[in-house]
Amino acid sequence: MDLCVANDNPRAVLARVVRERGDDYANLSRLIGRNAAYIQQFIKRGTPRRLDERDRAKLARYFSIDERMLGGPDVSPVQSPMIAVPRLAVGASAGPGALVGEEEGEEGEEGHFAFDERWLRKMAPSGPSNLSIIRVSGDSMAPTLADGDDILVDRGDGVDRLRDGIYVLRRDENLSVKRLALNPAGRRVSIKSDNPAYRDFVDVKLDTVNVIGRVVWAGRRVV
Repeated sequence: MDLCVANDNPRAVLARVVRERGDDYANLSRLIGRNAAYIQQFIKRGTPRRLDERDRAKLARYFSIDERMLGGPDVSPVQSPMIAVPRLAVGASAGPGALVGEEEGEEGEEGHFAFDERWLRKMAPSGPSNLSIIRVSGDSMAPTLADGDDILVDRGDGVDRLRDGIYVLRRDENLSVKRLALNPAGRRVSIKSDNPAYRDFVDVKLDTVNVIGRVVWAGRRVV
């Protein structure tokens, strides 16, 4: 991104990169842990007069720009860049129903989550291109996962590396999120719900299970 460092208003720079990236003010405000109107107020009203040092650094990493463009000092510390992971407009059922949709493709995207690159590569070694975020629908995985939680799914960590853990599955054209437990005696698995009110499926042939990817992280809103 070709932006001039000197003599450029940080508010104008931020407004321009937001527009060029197709982001919106509310998502960026949440990215830095602020209320949804924070970035809009900074750009449009000049409140606050300057970005907080931590907010400025996180936004600079997210957009991969020099921190000085956002009003930072002449020398910025070297920090790990941020990686944007798409949040898809589909749900993974953890209950009696499911939301149907494509787990890949730009048409299904409804925003991005930004993660520190070093942290992300430790969590999901298969690489950022295999990652997506979808929303849990239902309560069959409670208390581990709740209805409305966002989960980070590593599609590069699927059936070829299968081990005990939580996975997103496709069954009858629906996505579901369940715990898989491998039977060491053969290619069979048990498909389990963490909520004891729901039925488990024991000793299922592995070749009948379409594993989309492993759940490596979950986030939820605190109410």
